[in-house]
Amino acid sequence: MATKKKESSEFSKYIKIFWKTFLFGLGFIILLFLFASWGFFGAMPTFETLENPDSNIATEIMSSDGVVLGKFYAQNRVPVTFEELPKDLVHALVATEDERFYEHSGIDARGTLRAVVMLGRDGGASTISQQLAKNLFHGSDGSRNIILRIVQKIKEWIIATRLERQYTKNEIIAMYLNQVDFVNGAIGIRSASKIYFNKEPKDLTTEEGAVIIGMLTNPSRFNPKRFEERSKNRRNIVLGQMVRSGYLKETKKNELQKKPLVLDFRPEDHNQGIATYFREYLKVYMKDWVKNHKKEDGTEYDIYRDGLKIYTTIDSRMQKYAEEAVQEHLTILQAKFFELAKTEKNAPFIKITDEETEKIIKSAMKNSERWRIMKDDGKSEEEILKSFEVKTKMKIFTWKGEKDTIMTPRDSIRYYKHFLQTGMMAMEPQTGHIKAWVGGINHKYFQYDHVGQGARQVGSTFKPFVYSTAIEQLGMSPCDSIIDGPFTMQKGKWGISKTWSPTNDGGAFKGMVTLKKALANSLNPVSAKLMDRVGPQSVVDMARDLGVTTEIPVTPAIALGAVDITVKEMVGAFSTFANQGVYIAPTFITRIEDKNGVVLDQVIPQSKDVMNRDVAYAIIKLMEGVTESGTGARLRWGSVNGLTNYKYKFTNPIAGKTGTTQNNSDGWFIGMVPNLSAGIWVGNEDRAAHFRRTLYGQGACMALPIWGLFMDKCYKDKELNVSQESFERPEKISIRVDCTTAAPTVDSTDVDKPNMSEFDF
Repeated sequence: MATKKKESSEFSKYIKIFWKTFLFGLGFIILLFLFASWGFFGAMPTFETLENPDSNIATEIMSSDGVVLGKFYAQNRVPVTFEELPKDLVHALVATEDERFYEHSGIDARGTLRAVVMLGRDGGASTISQQLAKNLFHGSDGSRNIILRIVQKIKEWIIATRLERQYTKNEIIAMYLNQVDFVNGAIGIRSASKIYFNKEPKDLTTEEGAVIIGMLTNPSRFNPKRFEERSKNRRNIVLGQMVRSGYLKETKKNELQKKPLVLDFRPEDHNQGIATYFREYLKVYMKDWVKNHKKEDGTEYDIYRDGLKIYTTIDSRMQKYAEEAVQEHLTILQAKFFELAKTEKNAPFIKITDEETEKIIKSAMKNSERWRIMKDDGKSEEEILKSFEVKTKMKIFTWKGEKDTIMTPRDSIRYYKHFLQTGMMAMEPQTGHIKAWVGGINHKYFQYDHVGQGARQVGSTFKPFVYSTAIEQLGMSPCDSIIDGPFTMQKGKWGISKTWSPTNDGGAFKGMVTLKKALANSLNPVSAKLMDRVGPQSVVDMARDLGVTTEIPVTPAIALGAVDITVKEMVGAFSTFANQGVYIAPTFITRIEDKNGVVLDQVIPQSKDVMNRDVAYAIIKLMEGVTESGTGARLRWGSVNGLTNYKYKFTNPIAGKTGTTQNNSDGWFIGMVPNLSAGIWVGNEDRAAHFRRTLYGQGACMALPIWGLFMDKCYKDKELNVSQESFERPEKISIRVDCTTAAPTVDSTDVDKPNMSEFDF
């Protein structure tokens, strides 16, 4: 009996120890949770934080036709709502990551028990809510220290339950997929869909969604771009999980598992996609914008993290056509340039000394990334210069794609100096809306923007400013006659230092001509005579009224285009003529919204009356002569000196002007139809690099074909509604514009290059 009492006493003792241990352990766990929720183990997110988790949302750049042109981001994340997710993608997520997602309240009891047994290692046990909590508030990587990992796990549980109280299940799924890093610059489901499959999430097929969901376990390991077979196998496992969870039929799974893994991989960065130069120009603009548009708390918006939406005037279709036109023509023209350069001893430079060449090369060296890095590392100039003579492996740009080669950095500089650069902009005259912006040929290799940043000598494209001043001030008309013959401006007049006798290229004169023919054939003595009559200051004032802000020297030389102006300003100025004398400043933004769709800024283009409608229309009629029978007449038959034979053969009214500067260093064409104007400049980075022969170096050969290709594409796209009609004629026009004389015959030797060799600037 005593033995039984003793055994009973010992049993009771063990029971008490068990319960004490159990209650102590339970109390300890409760305290851990309480301490964690009170912030003893680190700050916990507040209610406000849970309402507005910091997600580093990318700013989107929207085209006028609703296409995303690009993004500014620290992390390439653009959130989507649950409604934008395809059903099968959601099913794949739940089946693979959290089968009981719709049954628990943030913590899965089975998963929790498994996590305890595995000493804090997830083992795939975390719920979607826990994974979201981890990603949002303390990073995706768990601590390797077991104690710290347990603390992290406790915090995840607490945050997960709070998230479940704060959000619906569908909202949690959307938030989770918006947070995940899918590698290759894809943060969130939308970026992943665009980068891997070039689709919006809602358009993903079942098997494509399975590829993306399959990455969640380990995005780097199951990266479909690097590990195609591994990713495909993982995709098939996800499809199998969908069958097990009842979301997919076995027969459908078998069909999908047999499909190859097909990607449409399009990585997103600042050097890729369309409108790269425009996006960079916009970035600079936005950095100034945020200084003048503050948040309610007085802080600045962050264009990389605050999820703004910038609605631009760019039309993605026109932008695409402009970039295609540049590539199509310059691929051909560049090949000709390289071919002719083989015969030049100092290619690509023409008529400069060895000392001048060395100065250009050394300047390029000092502006290079190599020089900057070595200088920052404390290398001497001698050491840096020697490094430019060492052959090294490198990728170089070609019009056929990047090419691996071996050459010295010095040789690569000379190689890149061969390339013809371009700046092209198209805008709508009536609104000022810029529709296309091509600042160069490849933003990765040539980052200088030749539309808004780089001013180049405009040549004869400046002459319409001279003619418009003469028509306005002297009461002249396009049909008035003037003698194209020898003309001398005496020393001292208008401040010149010696006499000036401008001639046409080739030296020939046309005799008595109308102003329309004079501009059509870009006759230099006529422009000089008109300048002499109105004075340089009047022409400068006209250019200022037309929106030209770059410095213009008040000298007679500007009559022949001896002035540097940007493409953006030239197109804006010419558009005034098409807009019946009203100047509207080129505009590239319509509005800016915050991440919640609240409008922060609405842009209203600036406008002003520059000239009456009659004068503006008279200039249009003058410039129509350029494309009817002058230096721009190639638009009518589509050939360029045998170099190309393009298919465009325009018959509709087109007002335009070509321009070619001294030594063929710059080629221009600006052309207009009633509701669209576009301007193109083509030339090498250095003025000393150029075509030797005007046959290829004139604006009609270098720039005009790009305009023709661009407009041909625009006309074929009927949705763009680009006009083929006549320019609107003012009622009761007071200026004679319908000349009764026969149209001048085309002289293929007529070019618009000024001969200013006798003029001392």
